[in-house]
Amino acid sequence: MDLHELRVEIPTSTVEAVDELLLEHGLENWSVFEDVIEKRAWVVGMFESLAAAEARWAELRAIVPTEGWGSAQTRTLGEKEWRDSYKAHFKAWKFGPLHWVPVWERENFKLNAGEAVLWLDPGLAFGTGNHETTRLCVERLVTLAAERGTNGRVVDAGCGSGILALSAAKLGFGNVCGFDNDPEAVRVSQENAELNGLGGVVEFYEGDLTTGLKTDSADILMANILANVLIRYAKELVTAVAPGGVLILSGILAVETQSVIDAFRAEAPDWGVDSRVLGEWSDVVLTRPT
Repeated sequence: MDLHELRVEIPTSTVEAVDELLLEHGLENWSVFEDVIEKRAWVVGMFESLAAAEARWAELRAIVPTEGWGSAQTRTLGEKEWRDSYKAHFKAWKFGPLHWVPVWERENFKLNAGEAVLWLDPGLAFGTGNHETTRLCVERLVTLAAERGTNGRVVDAGCGSGILALSAAKLGFGNVCGFDNDPEAVRVSQENAELNGLGGVVEFYEGDLTTGLKTDSADILMANILANVLIRYAKELVTAVAPGGVLILSGILAVETQSVIDAFRAEAPDWGVDSRVLGEWSDVVLTRPT
């Protein structure tokens, strides 16, 4: 499948502000790249068609101030070219007993006794775990598995690529599910489950933070979304956690941490609260009393 790239040069002085606006509005097809040596920066989007690229560009201009930006440039990338571009940036990484490894390294990868691996095949919708928000979640998950064991129900709210739910299954949790309001994300998550021999083991289904949580309570509930969405659905999220359970929130800019904590303390004043920062991002972890 060919993809279509739309690239626009932007002033380097606006990089941080543009990046925050993209995140704030959930514009996931766009990324900001900066060459600090050449002192140049670009906003780049990847799309399945030129029509989609032009529509998303119009949407972006309506939201983000584009004064001083260059003209939009488009080009078509063959499947090999865009897949290879991911390979240049994605490297295997590890935390505790769990490895996240690109599938093209499978032939030469050696796994030690007592460890597990999640194979990743990057694409438009498949995260690699390299982003700080994902790492914050999976590191919390690995730590909880070591401290509490792997009994209990794990739910990945807004599963995206399925990486968090699939990591839970690889750690040994037997009751794991994930949901997303985007049917394409559900499809990709199911494909990634098959890639890792977890087809039918982890349940993925379509739902939002209202409909998707109308199931049995979670012992570990993970939501790597955006701070404004987490705040809006604070009541639904805390209600879905079982007594003694843990709620892991991520997708939170470090400057937004206190706002998220305040919103969840209003809904769950007696819950334990912890947080840590990784780069520009943070998590908020709440523990419900037994």
